[in-house]
Amino acid sequence: MNTLLRNEKSGSTQGFKPEQVMTAIERSLAMIQFDPKGNVLWVNENFAHTVGYRVHEMPGMMHRQFCTPEFAESSEYQQLWRNLRNGKSFQEKIQRVTKHGKLIWLEATYTPVYDDGGKVVGVVKVATDITDRENAAFKVASDLQQMSEDLSEKAEAGIARSEEATLAIGRLVEESKENLDIMESLKSQAKSIESIVKTIREIATQTNLLALNAAIEAARAGEHGRGFNVVAGEVRKLATRVQESIGEVNARIDGITGEINKVSEGTIRSQTGISNNLILHEQAVAAFKEIGSAARQLDRQAKDFKTIL
Repeated sequence: MNTLLRNEKSGSTQGFKPEQVMTAIERSLAMIQFDPKGNVLWVNENFAHTVGYRVHEMPGMMHRQFCTPEFAESSEYQQLWRNLRNGKSFQEKIQRVTKHGKLIWLEATYTPVYDDGGKVVGVVKVATDITDRENAAFKVASDLQQMSEDLSEKAEAGIARSEEATLAIGRLVEESKENLDIMESLKSQAKSIESIVKTIREIATQTNLLALNAAIEAARAGEHGRGFNVVAGEVRKLATRVQESIGEVNARIDGITGEINKVSEGTIRSQTGISNNLILHEQAVAAFKEIGSAARQLDRQAKDFKTIL
């Protein structure tokens, strides 16, 4: 330890004594000593308190007693002590087990201790209890992962609903197109009827004219043309009735054509609105997909964060 104090009056420097440094470290950190086989030789009050023991209970215990059974039986555990016996230090965040079976997290450094001949005669472990920090970080990661999963589920549900709505709107668009085609067909048929009615009117006009001519000729014929005159009169009446009926038909056709035009215009407006809604729904689907993608990425990051912890 190379920390120095400067004497303000004399200007000289004085190094801390090794026992002073060790006392300061022992007071603030959890410390334990092992032999090369992992037997506990000495432990300070901080370490004993951290793992739930009394100081006098721990000498003679084995290092593996503070580890989870899975780690104590693993090849990584064997490698850890081989490295320490070969003089290789170890520093890492580790999980350990207290006397009462509680899992805790430590930020620990294992340092081999050498004798005068350079042989490893023991291991000193210095540790800091980081359980609260790790638990808090793990909870944040778990909450973050849960939020991302919930968001992903909602995004998927939103995508499904929006796609269903898009399909429904698409069907409405097709149906509105079919309705427009029907309206156009009705318009065409109404025009055809108008053409037929026009022809009938022309025939009625000619018939009326012929009946008038026949009446004139019957009057000239005198007594012999009386019967023909009656027939001509009836024909003229029929032509007049045809003209009147044609007028009514024309009025009805005009009314039907007007209604068809109104329905057609309304259908066009509806189709325009439906098409606009279809575009909006497609945009909503795209937005939900982006949300779903972001949620999945957030979920992966949360899982990676938990793995790092």
